[in-house]
Amino acid sequence: MATRISRGTFPIGRDASADIVNVVDAIRSIIQSLRISGRAAEQKLGISSAQLYILHELAERPAQSINDLAERTYTHQSSVSMVVSRLVEHRLVTRHPARGDARRLSISLTSTGRALLRRAPHAAQTRLIKGLRTLSRSELHALATQLRTLTEVIENQENGESAVAEKESRRA
Repeated sequence: MATRISRGTFPIGRDASADIVNVVDAIRSIIQSLRISGRAAEQKLGISSAQLYILHELAERPAQSINDLAERTYTHQSSVSMVVSRLVEHRLVTRHPARGDARRLSISLTSTGRALLRRAPHAAQTRLIKGLRTLSRSELHALATQLRTLTEVIENQENGESAVAEKESRRA
């Protein structure tokens, strides 16, 4: 049995190496799918994959607010707000005061947005979320925890490398 050297590191054996290959291949495959989908949306439609994803969600039903749309797309509110603003500029969606509450904005597709969606491919984000929904609650929680840990390790390495480079540049 491998002994932990420090948080998150351990000697690599054959079994662990095979697991690392499988994880890296899976991450590459997800990234490639998102990249290809994004490129296809931009080339065919002139919009980003994030914009296409929002349009698909709005085709399902209008949003009662930016927060509603952010929740439905599993995206931060500020990111959704920026994407919706671009879609409004392209006249693919409209924002108007919600019925019964003028403080809220209802967001819906325009006829131009609906026409664009008729010739649009499915957004990769939709397939990703459908895939995640096939996992059990415990599998999804474990995956989220492990990916968050991996992200933190990567960010800490980047920050450490930046700090080392900064120290070296001050010495020079």
